[in-house]
Amino acid sequence: MRKEERYARVLAYFREQMPEVNTELEFGSVFQLLVAVVLSAQCTDKRVNQVTPELFRHYPDARTMAHAEPEDLLAYISSVSYPNAKADHLVKMARLLVEQHNGEVPSDMNQLLDLPGVGRKTANVIQSVAFGKPTLAVDTHVYRVAHRLGLVTQRANTPYKVEMELTKYIPAEDIPRAHHWLLLHGRYVCTSRKPHCEKCGLSNVCCYPVPNF
Repeated sequence: MRKEERYARVLAYFREQMPEVNTELEFGSVFQLLVAVVLSAQCTDKRVNQVTPELFRHYPDARTMAHAEPEDLLAYISSVSYPNAKADHLVKMARLLVEQHNGEVPSDMNQLLDLPGVGRKTANVIQSVAFGKPTLAVDTHVYRVAHRLGLVTQRANTPYKVEMELTKYIPAEDIPRAHHWLLLHGRYVCTSRKPHCEKCGLSNVCCYPVPNF
């Protein structure tokens, strides 16, 4: 099957099955989305959504969080993965936002990457979800599903290479949704250890099994 045909089938399926899709993280502002995404690293969205309501009640924006110390945040995020490091990153991130961006989250990629605790995946999520830019974050789910569906070659052996291959073939208007399509498909259908192939409507293009990221 030609690459273009494979992409056409996959994208048509997702457009029909998930026409309206967004992050499962719960937030009330761009700053809160950024905090939630930082907390979600190697942690489930479900767990993050359990801790952020109380965290945001006390620290709803960058200015309030900038006045906190990491140990203050630990009381609210201790159940997420790597809480000490994340608490430290969040406080430093909030302070930098206040000092350099008037407390607002920037939309520029380089400025996002300058924030403590923010890597390319997080920056892509913020650009896509908050600012509607055609960026595609690659996590373990996106990486796995992209390989299993044959959307990327085996040479795409890093998240960045997967991102570059996907964005080459996915139309710009679909890229913000494509992250969520692939992520949710990996989270609920094409799971890591035992994919639910009986629930999948993409078996006609599937290349499973392939190595996991």
